[in-house]
Amino acid sequence: MTGSSDARTAELGERLAAVRRRLDAAVEAAHRPAGSCQLLVVTKFFPADDVRRLLQLGERAFGESREPEAGRKVAEVLGDWESPEPGDVPVFDMIGSVQSKKARSVARWARAVHSVDRPKVVDALDRAAVAALDEGERADPLGILLQVSLDGDPQRGGVVEDDLPALAERVVEADSLRLRGLMVIAPLDGEPGHWMAEAARIHEAFRGRFDAAVELSAGMSGDMEEAVAAGSTCVRVGTAIMGDRPLISQ
Repeated sequence: MTGSSDARTAELGERLAAVRRRLDAAVEAAHRPAGSCQLLVVTKFFPADDVRRLLQLGERAFGESREPEAGRKVAEVLGDWESPEPGDVPVFDMIGSVQSKKARSVARWARAVHSVDRPKVVDALDRAAVAALDEGERADPLGILLQVSLDGDPQRGGVVEDDLPALAERVVEADSLRLRGLMVIAPLDGEPGHWMAEAARIHEAFRGRFDAAVELSAGMSGDMEEAVAAGSTCVRVGTAIMGDRPLISQ
């Protein structure tokens, strides 16, 4: 990569370092152990070359939200990935909504799906993961995080708190799926700290029944600090690292 590509790598490196500093400071301010919150770099709309640059910069965990763009990108990146040491393999999570008809393709590449909010999607992902496991396209069960609706607005996606246990039981009963935790997106109205505190309360109650669901995927570019203070185990950061969405996506 030369010329403008080198400039892009430098840009990504500066942005990534700034976000890493923010995340480390937030973890320290919350009196949490270093490394207790994962950074998931959201690369949706951006080309595979940007993922390769981030790999050069040391990142290994990425978030995608559009299929089939994601599947093509993952295949391209992994197709020429040369691991510097055994087991050093990039991972990709699906953070956008999943249509049942696209579950099969998502199950081929996703480590986990963060946006599950309907029984129909659970069933589709279960069937898809069974097929992917049987055909050797994946080695482990598909991780599932249930998306919680903090404001009860069905247009924004997510499950209201009262409906979480039934959906979680459906995941637990599926041999090809693993319930890993909850995901939230803070509504735009109100203070981020309020919504993240509510997410933490829901997660704590949820873990009282599903003790393996230790993950809380919460926080993005604008509310990372509030999410970490509330106990987020994974922040999903796109714009602060990648910059504005490109005019033409692949």
